[in-house]
Amino acid sequence: MFGLWRRRSGDAIGEMHTRLVAASRDPALYGLGGLPDTVEGRFESLTLHTLLVLRRLRQLPDPAGDAAQELIDAVFAHLEIALRETGVGDFGVPKRMKKLARAFYDRTSRYDPVLDRADPEALAGEIATRLPDAEPDGLRHVSRALLASERVLAGVEFGAILAGPVFALPVPELAPETVR
Repeated sequence: MFGLWRRRSGDAIGEMHTRLVAASRDPALYGLGGLPDTVEGRFESLTLHTLLVLRRLRQLPDPAGDAAQELIDAVFAHLEIALRETGVGDFGVPKRMKKLARAFYDRTSRYDPVLDRADPEALAGEIATRLPDAEPDGLRHVSRALLASERVLAGVEFGAILAGPVFALPVPELAPETVR
């Protein structure tokens, strides 16, 4: 049964990953949006967006757990390709991937309880510990946008997550009057 799931889910997970990467690269998140447009800022955004989806998948019945693992696999495959495209050689990739995995899991373990509290100030502070060059006011807006995305995800069922166009990570406009 799980073999059949894996064959059918590959495309859906690939599409979900593509949408997740697009959401994490939303230009409104960067610069005045709060996150620095750097490798570190993009990694932080990807980590946060991935975590939001993983948190929702953890709440859903199987095969959501399998989908969560496949999503993590897709994220790390994408990171490996990015390393190779930047010129990291075959001998350097495993070392860098281990470092990225440690960073990813460290961040998710630290963000998880902050997201549980749904406190935008605490989330902005946690992001700022990793991105000292980030714009503090912008991080508050990013935090509110991420928490709004999590609230939307809370109402999305597994089939809709995989369905494609129905599922998107909404990033509200990053303006004080529209982000709540």
